[in-house]
Amino acid sequence: MRVAIVGAGPAGFFAAAALLRARTPRVEVDLFERLPTPFGLVRGGVAPDHPSIKAMTRVFERTAAHPGLRFFGHVEVGRDLSVDELRASYDAAIFAHGADGARPLGIPGEALPGCHAAGAIVGWYNGHPDHAALRPELGVARAVVVGQGNVALDVARVLARPAAQLAATDIADGALDALRASTIEEVVVLGRRGPAQAAFAPAALRELGELEGVDVVVDPAELALDAVSAAQVAAAPSGSAAHNLTLLRELAGRPQRGAARTLRLGFLRSPEALLPGPEGRVAALRLGRNRLEAGMDGALRARPSGESERLEAGLVVIAAGFTLRPLPGLPVDPARGTIANVDGRIVSSPGGDAWPGCYVAGWAAEGPRGLIGDQKRAAEQLAARLLEDAAQGALPTRDAPTDPDALPRLLRERGVRSVSFADWQRLDQLERARGQARGAPRVKLARIDEMLAALG
Repeated sequence: MRVAIVGAGPAGFFAAAALLRARTPRVEVDLFERLPTPFGLVRGGVAPDHPSIKAMTRVFERTAAHPGLRFFGHVEVGRDLSVDELRASYDAAIFAHGADGARPLGIPGEALPGCHAAGAIVGWYNGHPDHAALRPELGVARAVVVGQGNVALDVARVLARPAAQLAATDIADGALDALRASTIEEVVVLGRRGPAQAAFAPAALRELGELEGVDVVVDPAELALDAVSAAQVAAAPSGSAAHNLTLLRELAGRPQRGAARTLRLGFLRSPEALLPGPEGRVAALRLGRNRLEAGMDGALRARPSGESERLEAGLVVIAAGFTLRPLPGLPVDPARGTIANVDGRIVSSPGGDAWPGCYVAGWAAEGPRGLIGDQKRAAEQLAARLLEDAAQGALPTRDAPTDPDALPRLLRERGVRSVSFADWQRLDQLERARGQARGAPRVKLARIDEMLAALG
């Protein structure tokens, strides 16, 4: 059985590994990736100062070395190949192309220069080709990150951390140079909900408290809980909210050390507008103060209190989440923000008929949530469903076996320069060699043209 997987990130690799382990039927996998580089968010989304998570690539390399897997980098489904061509060429197809679109706040001034989506900033400091040309303005006194999740803390930490501490990571050269010249004195992380509802992982919050050269500031008054929040935290004393509150209270009780930079955490504030300065760039935010109200279902929601304040800032980063990257030819479920599917099996529309042999995995299937371990479990479950469908004769029937050389031949005819995994290994060695001069694990090639030129 031949299976195509679109997207060489964690979900794609985990699904491939599960399929390649199957004994009956024997599975061959072709893995397509729009970039010349594999590994998805592990390469382009994990913060540079988290090398232990980036080490997950070694697991993916073992999968890529399997004789039943072929990697086709720099091949974009929807541009170089259509979904219909892919479906016709394989017994089954899994779409694991992610959800990396920016989710806007929808407030006035969001399009002003100086306001960026968190995904763009993350891609910039990680050397992602989509964001290699970004030039965020770091010659300002204050940066504000809007969001209460781990991505918000990643961005805030990278902006606040002394650049000398990042030089030994795989941060992009251009980002490192910009951070060395940064004049940012304060990074503020703001969220619309209270401290008990923040989505930070305790480990990410703990890491803030360990930053050298940065004072982390939390106003003790903002940690006071309403009765409903207090009851919810008390009911789950070992939950993440309880751990976060303990860590926040520790941070709030610390004396300031007079560090060169401050990282401040604030709660119950929502941006109402971004305000321009004389040069037309972001100069300030108008913030609405919130209060938490319990609905009929008992869930707490942030509601405007009617009070507002102004906060000066020359850089604003919106970390409000991610949206699906649409893929031409695949049906979308707009209510869920995913490819239309039931348990990973693609359907023609929400509530519609199944597309035999077509599956979706990862954030494209479930929305942008979950850690790498969650992706592994979900991808393995999806692979099991695909194998079950094959055993029950639910995949499309064909008069003859699919031709493994058909799509590579078609790509050559169309002038598409696909990148094999052996090609990627050459790029990998080049990046590692470039990193030696900086004392870093690698210095990434951040532009597709320079990657292809390096391959000749």
